[in-house]
Amino acid sequence: MQTNIKVLGWLHIVLGILGLLIGCFVIAILMSAGLFSGERTAMVVLTIAGTFGAAMTLIFSAPGIVAGIGLLQYRSWARVLALILAFFNLLVVPHGTVFGVYTLISLLNTEAAALFNK
Repeated sequence: MQTNIKVLGWLHIVLGILGLLIGCFVIAILMSAGLFSGERTAMVVLTIAGTFGAAMTLIFSAPGIVAGIGLLQYRSWARVLALILAFFNLLVVPHGTVFGVYTLISLLNTEAAALFNK
């Protein structure tokens, strides 16, 4: 069971970092598109949209990174946070659903509960 928890922790960290990188890429693309269009309105609108997208990505990715770090250290709060994130991941079809189910199966196991209650 310890291997599942370690894998789960690293998956949360890697997927969170990947989400942040995608958010940075999206904001760069939108700002560049606004800049290359040459229109002031397009620059403003695309910059606002890019900033909003980056902020939303940060809001959704940061808790996953925090949960992953906590899972690697067997913190009880990280187990609760990862379970909450798993329910949200179930809505992201198809890869989020698989990740959410894996998280639920791994963390709702009695052996996992014993690891986090030490």
